[in-house]
Amino acid sequence: VRLVESGGGFVQTGGSLGVSCRASGRAFNKLTMGWFRQAPGKEREFVAAISRNAVATDYAGSVKGRFTISRNNTDNTTYLQMSSLKPEDTAVYYCAAYSWEGTYVYTGADDYDYWGRGTQVTVSS
Repeated sequence: VRLVESGGGFVQTGGSLGVSCRASGRAFNKLTMGWFRQAPGKEREFVAAISRNAVATDYAGSVKGRFTISRNNTDNTTYLQMSSLKPEDTAVYYCAAYSWEGTYVYTGADDYDYWGRGTQVTVSS
């Protein structure tokens, strides 16, 4: 499975930004999709995940109510819409995936088998 992120960039505090991830190499509707992020000097952390049929989603407490994950199984793409951005949201955002027939979404990085190369999101104060 190949995952390619796009979007990201620079935004001021309180602004909005979206990132997307296009998957190829396996039936997209078999993949649970997730977003993780890693700030300089910090460990990679879970941001959001969505089940293969979009029935289930999960969010980190720090982004709940501000970020929205979605997917389009026709376009093989998952999206992360971010609003009310804060400087502490600055990080490299990674798209990740695992193949799972169920609808439960895992939040641990070790549960994900496939990773993109990441896209930078910078929020200025």
